[in-house]
Amino acid sequence: MVSSKENMTPTSDEIIINQINAGDSKQFAILVDRYKDLVFTLALRMMKHREEAEEVSQDTFIKVYKSLSNFKGDSKLSTWIYRIAYHACLDRLKKNKRHYLDVSMDGDRPIQVEVMENAFNQLVEQEQKQKIQFCLEQLPSEDAFLITLYYFEDLSMDEISKIVSLESNHVKVKLFRIRKKLASILKSQLEPEIIESYGRARK
Repeated sequence: MVSSKENMTPTSDEIIINQINAGDSKQFAILVDRYKDLVFTLALRMMKHREEAEEVSQDTFIKVYKSLSNFKGDSKLSTWIYRIAYHACLDRLKKNKRHYLDVSMDGDRPIQVEVMENAFNQLVEQEQKQKIQFCLEQLPSEDAFLITLYYFEDLSMDEISKIVSLESNHVKVKLFRIRKKLASILKSQLEPEIIESYGRARK
C-alpha cells in the first residue's frame, strides 16, 4: 500500500493507486487521462514525430501499469511517470539510432542570454505557440525535454534531477547551456527591433 506523502496529489492519486493495486484495473484509466497530455507533450519534444510520440506514450503507460505496485510514494506520481516517459524516449531514440544536430552557441554576453530568455517568456505569455514550437524543435531531444519541464511545468531542480537521473547541480549546468542555445535560436528568428523591445522590457 502506498503511504501518505504530502508530495503526492492529496488523496486522489493515492486512493486510485491503492484501488488499482487491489485489483480494480479500471481505475487506471483515470491516471492515464490525468497525465496523458503532458506525457505526450514530453515525448513529442524528444521524438520530434507525432506518431512516435504516441507510441512512446503508450509504451510509457504500459510500463507505468506494470510497475505501479513498485511505486513507493517517495516522489510525486507525476515525477515518477515522467521519468518512465523520459527513459522510454531514450530507449526508442537509441533503438532508432537517431541523432539530432546540436545548436551552436555564438558566445553572446550573459545579458544577451537574459534578453533572449525574456523574449521566450513573452512568447509563452502571449501564447505564440507556433514560434515556441519552432524554437523547441531546433533543440536536441533531451534538451527540449528538460526545457519543457523547466519552463512549462515549473519543476524544481530536485524533481527534474529525479526524472533524468542526474545530480541537481548537473541539471543546473545543463539548463544554463540549453538557455544559451535557446537564446541563439531566438536571435536568429526575431527581428532586431523586437529583440530591443524585449531588452527594454527587462529594465
